[in-house]
Amino acid sequence: MGVGRMLGRLALAGAGAVAAQGIQRALRASSLSKDLERKNFRGSTVNLAGGPALAVSAAVTSAAGAPTGRAATAALVAGLGSGAVGFYDDVVGVRPEHKAKGFRGHLGALKQGRVTSGLVKIAGVGAAGLAASALLTRSRGRGAVTTVIDTALGAGVIAGAANLFNLLDLRPGRALKAGVIVGTPLASGKAGTMVAGPLGAVTGSLQPDLAEETMLGDCGANALGALLGTAYAARTGPVGRFAALAVLAGLTAASEKVSFTKVIEGTPGLRELDAFGRMKADDPDKADAPDKADA
Repeated sequence: MGVGRMLGRLALAGAGAVAAQGIQRALRASSLSKDLERKNFRGSTVNLAGGPALAVSAAVTSAAGAPTGRAATAALVAGLGSGAVGFYDDVVGVRPEHKAKGFRGHLGALKQGRVTSGLVKIAGVGAAGLAASALLTRSRGRGAVTTVIDTALGAGVIAGAANLFNLLDLRPGRALKAGVIVGTPLASGKAGTMVAGPLGAVTGSLQPDLAEETMLGDCGANALGALLGTAYAARTGPVGRFAALAVLAGLTAASEKVSFTKVIEGTPGLRELDAFGRMKADDPDKADAPDKADA
């Protein structure tokens, strides 16, 4: 990698970090701050400002580093679209009429005539993933059927990554650390410029998240996963997308049967990495809570 390219990626990372911190401070100082307060797994009060801050800063800097206009638009659609419906669920999902557990619960509510915020989020993330994948996928003379399959696989990767990161956002810093682990290898190559900004935004968001001052919520977790999925889809074809989708589908299916928190807490290495940097020790009485109350 040339010096100029490296400096460009460092500039994007710096912009992502500064923007994430600035948006967080602005939201926490605004009249909206009180409405964004929630209780975390321990019962501590945290602020959802971390979600919109990461979604906006990561999406904009990812688009700024995209190699083409279509890729830039895909990043904005995936990051801001997934973040927006996630934020809607964060804000509205606390209302009793929107409460439902799992995908089946949301479908059951729909049969009763209730459209839950969780169902809106699921549909919105899927639509954002499909639109972003369509922007990234070109026919390249491969035929309509192959193009449709490639687009569908890309959409599955983007939406699946958004959902997986949402499932990981159960402890301070967990989803952000996963973002660094997944994003670092994606930062190489031409499409890697789409990842530099989001990695910077992750870095800028990490300290207040670990300190249990802010949290990503569905907004930030969905956006981060969708942007990393978009960056991956931008550099792969049908085979690579299928492989990633298989892994994502397997992990998502596993989350229905086992608690990621239990697995992490019971695995040496993962346990220490997960806890590293936290300001407070986890409450052992709450460590076995289900991974997600809703989809």
